[in-house]
Amino acid sequence: MSATQHPPAAETAVEPSSETTRLGGLFSFTSIAFVLLCTFGLGMGLAYVFGVPIGGRRLIEGQYYWVFIGTFLAAAFIALPAVKSHTHVPIYDIVAAAVGFGICMWFSMYAWEIVQAGWTNFYAGVVLWLLMLEIARRSGGIPFLLVVLVLGLYPLVADYFPGLLMGIPYTFERMIEAHVFRTEGLMGITTKIVAEIVLGFLVFAGVLIATGAGQFFIDLANAGFGKYRGGPAKVSIVASAFFGSLSGSIFSNIAGTGSITIPTMKKVGYPPHYAGAIEACASTGGVVMPPVMGAIAFVMAITIGVDYATVMVAAILPSALFYFGLILQVDAYAARKGLVGMKPENLPSAREVMKRGWPFLLVMIFLVWGLLYMRWEYYAPWYASALMIALSFLQRETMMTPARIFETLRQVGTLVTQTAAIILPIAFVVSALTITGVTGSMTSGLVALGGDNVYLVIALGVLACFIMGMAGLAIVAYIFLAVTLAPAIIEIGGLNTVAVHFFIVYYAMLSVITPPVGAAAFLAATIAGAKPMLTSFTAMRLGVVIYFVPLFFLFQPALVLQGDLTPLIYVLPSIIIGITLLSGGLEGYLLGVGMVRPWLRLPLGIAGFAFSFPGLTTTLVAGVASAVLVAVIWRDNRNGVVAVP
Repeated sequence: MSATQHPPAAETAVEPSSETTRLGGLFSFTSIAFVLLCTFGLGMGLAYVFGVPIGGRRLIEGQYYWVFIGTFLAAAFIALPAVKSHTHVPIYDIVAAAVGFGICMWFSMYAWEIVQAGWTNFYAGVVLWLLMLEIARRSGGIPFLLVVLVLGLYPLVADYFPGLLMGIPYTFERMIEAHVFRTEGLMGITTKIVAEIVLGFLVFAGVLIATGAGQFFIDLANAGFGKYRGGPAKVSIVASAFFGSLSGSIFSNIAGTGSITIPTMKKVGYPPHYAGAIEACASTGGVVMPPVMGAIAFVMAITIGVDYATVMVAAILPSALFYFGLILQVDAYAARKGLVGMKPENLPSAREVMKRGWPFLLVMIFLVWGLLYMRWEYYAPWYASALMIALSFLQRETMMTPARIFETLRQVGTLVTQTAAIILPIAFVVSALTITGVTGSMTSGLVALGGDNVYLVIALGVLACFIMGMAGLAIVAYIFLAVTLAPAIIEIGGLNTVAVHFFIVYYAMLSVITPPVGAAAFLAATIAGAKPMLTSFTAMRLGVVIYFVPLFFLFQPALVLQGDLTPLIYVLPSIIIGITLLSGGLEGYLLGVGMVRPWLRLPLGIAGFAFSFPGLTTTLVAGVASAVLVAVIWRDNRNGVVAVP
């Protein structure tokens, strides 16, 4: 896109809802009803977070939670179709939305009684439970529904399981009471996460996207990297990193930036499967890219008991190393295949991009300042959203006209609805694990199974993360393993708490690019017109850093900026050099040296991995081997011995 070809922000804003909802045109009847409903929910959320009285009294936690659940449960039945082919809202969805909203408003009226006297209504609770299960199916598919349903029903048969899976049994009525009315279930951590902590960040993301931030980051990446070899691939990585941090959604990221970057990569010579794999990896890493990141970061902050700033700072080096490895690989591929960058006349002017988009960068800086320096925590994104709205009036393209305000509300409502539809049903899983007491028994069981061997427990944990994350349920995997696996690893190995929880997040997340499921890679393959499994295997190779870096920061917490940071002086350079060597081995081109002959690629990759491992012996041995290999590669290139492309 040239510097002069920039449609208005409202037209270029990436709209996740177009891929997953049935809201139709911006001012369709369905869209208007959805926006009105979401505006009510957002208004109540704003009042609760800032303590604004409603009817002369401040909302108590239970009152607000029921209002939030009812509002966005109804919004989900309007926006998310029961079957993908349904483009209009059928009468049964209208009834379901009305029933869910009505029940929750009724519960909100009895919030004091629920808290103080344990008031419940079994039949209404069952109806709400069933509605939540249907929303789980619509938002996460059959695999997600099965996880929520099977684990949610576990209390009914908890005493029939052997060993560490045995728990305290519950009757169906007591189970519904716990799942729906108690703090172990819907009135607990899951609703708190989405209704309080995440809500402001979703509003912030929606405001940025609706005002054209998605296109701005793509243009900024084009201006900075488009002219270099393999430029479109580097643009995809940088744009997806920023956009993924804003949206917190792997799949919205792929659908949004991938629809622009994948065709561009294919035009300059990247094969379809390679282009799709690049986008899948870049979008996956975006959800743990500071400053915003995905919902998991907020869950982690609450689970560990630290502020969000601690989690955000801890994520800096792991995400930087991941993207460093990814950029090195796409650069090496471009060098080996002779791929050039885009023509200067087809690139936007950096000056024009910054002139148009400086408010986005200013707001991002303001958000980081609010989180790290002012410690505003979940107030920060609300303030940042207000600043973005104010700055939007400085330019005609971003000015908050009535139409753009409506679009922004729909964008925010879509993000909140989709997030709530995924996170709220997890309350049943958390409740089931908590009330049966199985979390404690699983921790002790894993310790016993590992025989006090921290490496064996970690290996079991990696397997558990991968299996649970395969269905794209990284947040479910994290919540489950944070209360079962994390204590076991910490107890046996005495490892850093933040490092252990990041370890779980990364290994739960990587399954979306890993066969046999690889949901993110499959979506990118669809856009690229490539074979899904080939795209997934390529994504594994490109995202190789994400497979081993979690092990590094598990044993060297300085990499997540915890504890003594002195080891970074020698650990970080060794990892950077190791990743460079590993990338050269995987792609057949070593940065600054040249082509790598086929028989040298595997030894170079192994040496790079060993050199990056944070251990003195392995680093020294691998350093000697790497020096020899690099010398051979340098000699080959000097003598004109070129590897086969």
